Amino acid sequence: MVSFHDYSMPLHYSSIINEHLCVRENAGLFDVSHMGRFEISGDKALPFIQHVITNNVVRLADKQALYTPICNEQGGIIDDILVYKWHDKSFMLVVNCGNREKDFLWLQKQATNYQPLEMKDVTDRVSLISFQGPLSGRMLEATLSYKLDHLRRFSFDNFLWDDTQIVISRTGYTGEDGFEIFVDAKQAVRLWDLLLEKNKQNGLNPIGLGARDTLRLEACLLLYGNDMDETITPLETIIDWTVKFDKGDFIGREALSRQKEKGTVRKMVGFEMTDLGIPRHGYPVLKGNESIGKVTSGSFSPSTHKNVGLCFVKTQYAKTGEEFQIQIRNNNYNARVVKIPFYRSIKKER
Repeated sequence: MVSFHDYSMPLHYSSIINEHLCVRENAGLFDVSHMGRFEISGDKALPFIQHVITNNVVRLADKQALYTPICNEQGGIIDDILVYKWHDKSFMLVVNCGNREKDFLWLQKQATNYQPLEMKDVTDRVSLISFQGPLSGRMLEATLSYKLDHLRRFSFDNFLWDDTQIVISRTGYTGEDGFEIFVDAKQAVRLWDLLLEKNKQNGLNPIGLGARDTLRLEACLLLYGNDMDETITPLETIIDWTVKFDKGDFIGREALSRQKEKGTVRKMVGFEMTDLGIPRHGYPVLKGNESIGKVTSGSFSPSTHKNVGLCFVKTQYAKTGEEFQIQIRNNNYNARVVKIPFYRSIKKER
């Protein structure tokens, strides 16, 4: 167990590699209740959300979700979040655990011109269980006697489990098909135990933080604090597609527009090691004797059997095939820029 922002979190239950492969081949269960959950409602909820995010929530149908950064006025990433739209006057936001308090204060500050607006932090009374893997849909349907065919990727709906209202979304952070279940915190342990008990014999296992990190890295899903912070803009990263300049005004638009016009001086890329050596967050990236960037995330990839990572480099070194060195404990190891993601899921039986 490790301490993680006042939560005690399991690093692993068996081994990181076994848990990683379990999710890729069968299904895994994650307790992600540490993630922050906000409810935002009111007549001006839609324009308010549109103002504070860079992506375009207007294009969402009811019961669809959207991945987006929240930026400051300088275009720096305050957090990356999921926005769930019930309808134009009701939304739920899922934010990073470590940014929960900061995000809530920021949103309250921005809400002044969008009153009346009700904003509630429901993190402590709603738990979140993530059920990920190619067999997760089949297992979930069999256990809870639901039909989930209508849940397309990034959509969600209400369901009744016993006498408890739960929300199931087809979202996740592993690169696999999967579902996330929002359940009353008082019922979360009972649901967790039921899912494990009914599916253990079919290969379902609980998964810890270690495999969550290697799974998300293989799929090139960014981690706040490693790959993003308030000094980094979305245009410098691989989530530049989340900035929608054609949607109208939003916080950070002016700064991001200037950056887009001038071009970024650094760019995030994916790389694989061509020498033996595992890259880690913060390791220097070199081109000969020149320092050209830093690793933001890196690890051994259990699915590809390669050592891979994400890093920032000066933009002129960001082309696929570009070669550079990663400095690992004062020794230089060769690496090259590759296309991402490092791993793509193959559709298997639901």
